[in-house]
Amino acid sequence: MDIFDLMIIGAGPAGYLAAERAAHAGFSVLLAEKGNIGGVCLNEGCIPSKTLLYSAKIFDSAIHGQKYGIKTDDITLDHTEVIARKNKVVKKLVGGIKAKLRTLSVTVIQGEAMIQPKTSDGFKVRINDTEYTGKRLLIATGSMPVIPGIQNVQEGIKNGFVLTNKEILDLDVVPDRLVVIGGGVIGLEMASYYNSAGSQVTIIEMLDHIAGQTDLEISSILKKNYEKKGIIFKLGAKVTGLAEGKVIYESDGKVHEVPADKVLMSIGRRPVTSDLGLENIGVLVEKGAVVTDLYCKTNIAGVYAAGDVNGKSLLAHTAYREAEVAVNNMLGKKDVMRYDVIPSVIYTNPEVACIGETQDSANQKDIDYDIVKLSMMYSGRYVAEHEAGDGICKLLIDKNTRKLIGAHMIGNPVSEIIFGVGIMMENEMRIEDIKELVFPHPTVSEIIREGIFEFK
Repeated sequence: MDIFDLMIIGAGPAGYLAAERAAHAGFSVLLAEKGNIGGVCLNEGCIPSKTLLYSAKIFDSAIHGQKYGIKTDDITLDHTEVIARKNKVVKKLVGGIKAKLRTLSVTVIQGEAMIQPKTSDGFKVRINDTEYTGKRLLIATGSMPVIPGIQNVQEGIKNGFVLTNKEILDLDVVPDRLVVIGGGVIGLEMASYYNSAGSQVTIIEMLDHIAGQTDLEISSILKKNYEKKGIIFKLGAKVTGLAEGKVIYESDGKVHEVPADKVLMSIGRRPVTSDLGLENIGVLVEKGAVVTDLYCKTNIAGVYAAGDVNGKSLLAHTAYREAEVAVNNMLGKKDVMRYDVIPSVIYTNPEVACIGETQDSANQKDIDYDIVKLSMMYSGRYVAEHEAGDGICKLLIDKNTRKLIGAHMIGNPVSEIIFGVGIMMENEMRIEDIKELVFPHPTVSEIIREGIFEFK
């Protein structure tokens, strides 16, 4: 009987990267996946959505090309071609991951895995009526959309009126009227694309602001940019039901309706922990998520969890890091997660990127801090590439330690800049240390340097 050094359930970012890292270190690895290799992120999340958004960004730039001396006529966005390219990109990247797993001799099995009671031989997993044995187990089953108990939602899903993040990426036709329920990252990104593609988009959000825990000033600027493009917001509103061709919601004590050809349900995601057999080995699950410590260990020795399934930070790059932390600890290399320095990005146009404390969170923790806010116009590169852009950069510094504790930016391409702030925070650099760094000129990243020099 073959006994694997590591068995992994789920081949999303956490699962496939853990398989690569463990196999590279010499482990024999089994990787089980009931869906597609790459998980939600690669097949129906991060990569396909960014492919659509890039097409929209090119289209938007072309429309406004005259501001930059470019004469454009009869510019159109061909949604069918955009979807075709998205599929090509996904196929290429999935193929690359499969090839790498083969090169590393990872045993990949397509099928639904069920954990069996542990025996003296090790952990047991049944896949497609075959039982496999391993010394260690990594749970990386990801997350799924939250579907609320709103009237007629289930019927809407069945007849195609209601979409999740999966279906919205494969629409054959751009809907004339798209209603997005939920003003978080997924809802905002899809609203951005379909607005550019020609839909009249309405976003309904229960909170009084969009973008969740994003800095409130940043989210306000993003909302204003959306409104300039024609997106309609209904904030402080609760959806109560769906009917044929419309969404019903309550706001200010009144009942309202908004017409819709399609509805995107994007109010959040929840870990996938049911029907895995976790109870057969006693893995602790709280509020639907596998409980893990900062080493990505569960309460059961030899069992780890990484990615959305632990409910800590439902981001692909968090999953990557958790996978590495889990494997390193399996290998006897002490490694720990630092959740306070994980960046978050909204890949709209303009982009939003944040890391660390916001003013609200710093106030709640009684941190004594200084803050500086700069217009992105302080960056020569930004001015050269953005006609009348309204981007800003906010930096928070702990007064006592003089270390950077937070950064919040809106403007392109902040998604490519935020990691630098993460390095500064990971290494607990003081502002005196950061001032000695050399930033290439001209780059938008220089806004960080400009901001740091505002601190005395």
